Amino acid sequence: MNINKYALFVDVADTKNFTRSGERMGYTQPGVSHILKVMETELGFSLFQRTKQGVVLTPNAEIILPLVRNLLAVNEQLEQTISSINGLKTGHLTIASFASIARNWLPAIIYTFQQEYPGIEIELLEGGTDDIVDWVKNNQADFGLLSHKNAHSLKWIPLYEDPLVAIIPKDYETPENGVFPIEKLSDYPFIISAAGVDYDIHQYLKEMGITPDIRFSSKGDLAIVSMVANHLGISILPKLIIESCKNDIQALPLEPFASRELGIGIHSSSSLSPAAGYFIETIQKVLPDLI
Repeated sequence: MNINKYALFVDVADTKNFTRSGERMGYTQPGVSHILKVMETELGFSLFQRTKQGVVLTPNAEIILPLVRNLLAVNEQLEQTISSINGLKTGHLTIASFASIARNWLPAIIYTFQQEYPGIEIELLEGGTDDIVDWVKNNQADFGLLSHKNAHSLKWIPLYEDPLVAIIPKDYETPENGVFPIEKLSDYPFIISAAGVDYDIHQYLKEMGITPDIRFSSKGDLAIVSMVANHLGISILPKLIIESCKNDIQALPLEPFASRELGIGIHSSSSLSPAAGYFIETIQKVLPDLI
């Protein structure tokens, strides 16, 4: 079976562009068209239709896409298992992650992993909770690094309790005890993480019965920090997010205390590739030195 044509089909489904997928996978644009045309003949139905926004899947192609993704995941698992038996040398690993984890933890973890497995190609996908859960469940990522909140459909490996903190401009008066009481939140304009990206902060506010004066919403953690630093309001963010920008704002513990549980979400243990398994072992080995 020629697995490459299926890989090309999935890539075009993701990029919605024949030329871009050809460049990514080493084909000319006519070559991409030819391979997909042959595939359509074999399957008995068309795969893509052209629109102003690019090429999109036909209804029949939408039906087979999850199955093809699963086929590619199983094939990668097979190839890595064979490689592992012979001493793992090559392979591909896709990690879906919160940006804060990708920034603060992954560089050191990847460095350690590549000392032992230099031939494993690593691809990072950054997104919010909903993105990561979808990528893992649809076999677009081997596993996800995210918060447990709203990720209960994935098998879970806990890693770290990350405190939530109030962030305020640098020149705002700090409370005497250095702790930000949650009832004070309504005294200031509030900037919140967008729904679907973060669930922990939204849930905390709901549990506390707090309805803040929301002025801005953003999917970008660093954008929120920048808005706070420029006196557009205050916010609540996980401590890990603000590690690299403490000089721009004040970060204060919350009263009552709150945290998010960070960990690894996988589809299932049986679907985990050898490379993914080794990488998870590396995370568990390296992380205690990072936190």
